[in-house]
Amino acid sequence: MPGLDRHAAPPRHARFVRVTHWLTAIAFVALLVSGVEVLVSHPRFYWGEVGNVNTAPLFSIPVPSSRGSVPTGYTFVLPDQNGWSRYLHFQAAWLALLTGLAYLIAGLRTGHFRRNLVPARPDRSWRAIGSSLVEHARLTRSAFGDPASYNALQRLSYLIVVFVLFPLVIWTGLAMAPAFTAVFPWSVTSLGGRQSARTLHFFVTIALVLFTLVHVLMVILAGFRPRVRAMITGAAETPP
Repeated sequence: MPGLDRHAAPPRHARFVRVTHWLTAIAFVALLVSGVEVLVSHPRFYWGEVGNVNTAPLFSIPVPSSRGSVPTGYTFVLPDQNGWSRYLHFQAAWLALLTGLAYLIAGLRTGHFRRNLVPARPDRSWRAIGSSLVEHARLTRSAFGDPASYNALQRLSYLIVVFVLFPLVIWTGLAMAPAFTAVFPWSVTSLGGRQSARTLHFFVTIALVLFTLVHVLMVILAGFRPRVRAMITGAAETPP
């Protein structure tokens, strides 16, 4: 077609990557905010199928509760926001799940994972990963990755998030839903019980939050505007 540059460089990020990235970001923020509200209603964690105020917790989060019946050591309770928080958490979870499935299907169909996330053969060694980790710790420019590619540690981190942490947070979340476990009881029994699923859900969420904080920090240090623009428009730009 006239007016189009036939030799234009391909986009840094495919359209489906950009769309699912921002939808996942929205869902994750909603899940985190609503999850904190759900957490403060009972900031105690247990292991097994049953846990309540009459049983010893595995550990407790030192925050006040939004329910006076939960012993926390504080002399006051927070406003109860369980209504909207549980509703938002449920809706955001479905958005994250459907977006993740769309990303997985599109990534497999287009070869995105093999081309952009699976480390090249020379980068699969522990030495290469260790070297990349040292560069990240020193905050060197090479640690931020090429604007047109990912380094070994970035690829490995994204693979762990996509194929380990994200499925685990969805699985442990569904394992706490009575309607889901009534149809698929193995989803909760294989985790050790509903309270075990809740505890694992908490730890996987912490891992995802830590990944997100490091991810955002790397984007800021590498050049916030160019990297965010690339995730919006798809164009690869080298920061000044």
